[in-house]
Amino acid sequence: MQWHEQSWPALGSTSKDVPIVVPIAAVEQHGHHLPVFTDSFLLGEVVRRAADELGEAVAWTPLLWLGNSHHHLDFPGTLSASPRTYLDVLCDLCENVLAHGFRRVVLLNGHGGNIVPSSQAVFEVRQRHRDRNDLLLLSATYWLLGSKPASVDSSLEQDHMEHACEWETSMMLRLAPKLVGAISGIEPVDSGKSFAPASRGWITRERSGPGHIGDPRVATADKGETLFRLFAADVVAFLKRVAAWDGRSWDE
Repeated sequence: MQWHEQSWPALGSTSKDVPIVVPIAAVEQHGHHLPVFTDSFLLGEVVRRAADELGEAVAWTPLLWLGNSHHHLDFPGTLSASPRTYLDVLCDLCENVLAHGFRRVVLLNGHGGNIVPSSQAVFEVRQRHRDRNDLLLLSATYWLLGSKPASVDSSLEQDHMEHACEWETSMMLRLAPKLVGAISGIEPVDSGKSFAPASRGWITRERSGPGHIGDPRVATADKGETLFRLFAADVVAFLKRVAAWDGRSWDE
């Protein structure tokens, strides 16, 4: 069910146990070969596929294209909300949904820079409603829901998401090949160790002059289809768990 296609009486009469999914993405630089709307394009396709399978079991709000992308601001085209502003926006969206009586809210993320604020948002909103035990507030990133694509398709060289990389470029080649620039002459950019396992504050130009991280040269549309299929299936399985929650327990 698409939230934005409903009238207010229709939404008012919708079961308050229906999971409300808020897709969150970004507009930011994606190297020399991908459009700045890449994260939003890709999440939109994952959502489309998942929505087709889930039908009326889940309600989807419009995709929020503005993300927390300040680390990309050295590159033209990036549009970003500052971390604290973005956190407040996500908290308000969750509060809006709760104010309409719904009890299960999922921030479904498609941009790495949104992972921390979206996790913090659902944590903060939960603290504001400490007197309730019927709320399920979740933040999830679509490529972190369980699939190991390289174990399914041995031609995939990456084993995790990077930026404007083999994975993202492959998905864009599958979804909108006319928007993908030449990739044959691009030099790969290694992700580096970055003081792992610590979490380091960074900006993109410290890591990559051209803006991409990974090796887009090995991307193909076939790999993109595999990635979309796996990631959409992960989202479907995850949201079925959300819908099946008993409405009160800590465990699912």
